[in-house]
Amino acid sequence: MHGEQAKKVIEGIYRYKLVAIVRGMESSLCQPLSEALYAGGIRLMEITFDQTGKIPFPKTANAITALAAMWGEKMQIGAGTVLSIEQLYMAKSAGARYIVTPNTNSFIIQEAKKLDMAVLAGAFTPSEIQMAFEAGADFIKVFPAASLGASYVKALRAPLGHIPMLAVGGVNEKNIQEFLQAGMAGAGVGGNLVDMKLILQGDYDRITALAKQYASLAGAMESF
Repeated sequence: MHGEQAKKVIEGIYRYKLVAIVRGMESSLCQPLSEALYAGGIRLMEITFDQTGKIPFPKTANAITALAAMWGEKMQIGAGTVLSIEQLYMAKSAGARYIVTPNTNSFIIQEAKKLDMAVLAGAFTPSEIQMAFEAGADFIKVFPAASLGASYVKALRAPLGHIPMLAVGGVNEKNIQEFLQAGMAGAGVGGNLVDMKLILQGDYDRITALAKQYASLAGAMESF
């Protein structure tokens, strides 16, 4: 069973197919970036916890809070690289509606579900994928997807076609359609969309153009 909040995130992923992954971003840049992404048709944005310590966890939580307050129902804001229960609770308190993990941790998945958060759990092998799904993950983030490409995903989908999956890691404008055609429900796109060079130059129009390109390739179901 899903709560209302998790249900909206799940519906949003099926509808818009794209999650923009924001890593190592100063919180002051997150607002204009989110506006540029939204103008290009992106409706889900993941702000990742930096495990290196360069950006303290509370700072990431503050960025999530600001974006969640700014967008409300219009854009679903989530927390990425959630590796501990502490980060899960921090994400929930900050207003994140879903979590994304690079790995399969059954305990974190189950705790997130209790909090009415959607879960995009990272896995790579068939065993991990099935384990994450059994633990309650809503989508399995096949990561790093581009390492073995769409042919690997197609092979996975043969026995595991009942499990909703997202392609993440190395997804770009050249391979996104291959992943979707191979049976992925959507994709997470990081630096190929959230281009730090463009952001630092303040070229948000180019970010919007990139977002439109990805949304068009993904066949997102909304005109914008």
